[in-house]
Amino acid sequence: MKTFTLFLLIIATALFTSCEGDQGPQGIPGEDGYDILGTTFEIEGTFSASNDYLLYYEFPSSFTVYDGDVVMIYILWEVTEGLDVWRALPQSVFFNEGVLHYNFDYTLGDLQIFIDGTIEPALLSSDYLQDQIFRIAVIPSELAQNKSVDISDYNSVMKAMKTSDTAIQKIQIDTTTGLN
Repeated sequence: MKTFTLFLLIIATALFTSCEGDQGPQGIPGEDGYDILGTTFEIEGTFSASNDYLLYYEFPSSFTVYDGDVVMIYILWEVTEGLDVWRALPQSVFFNEGVLHYNFDYTLGDLQIFIDGTIEPALLSSDYLQDQIFRIAVIPSELAQNKSVDISDYNSVMKAMKTSDTAIQKIQIDTTTGLN
């Protein structure tokens, strides 16, 4: 009986004794390891000869794009059954007369959305030039490197950044100058 009691005492001591060491580094907070916020802007503008078929957007001074962040731009391509269909730029449209490309470039302070290609812009109907809507997503580098987020898919990006359509700042671009 003494042996059995001694055995239980040893087991109980082993179970209730804990080891302690240095605490590891703090993990990334949030659901699925991410609570990183990006920013999304919506701009609307018209491409014309007077603005050289270019829309210019300067990031607000209250917002910083960091080196390493990813800037993605999506064009509202169509509305199907009441749902917006967004496509990542660059985007091409093929005509008998040539090819139209919606494209962009950016710096840490601004961006330009422009059309180019082999087609003469004057031949394009207003459907391709007037009142074009774009969503600009500034994706933090930590999120852009997450392999589970497809940055070419607008809905995937919005879900990962936990952004709703109602939270997106909407900016009208001047149709004559192409400036915000």
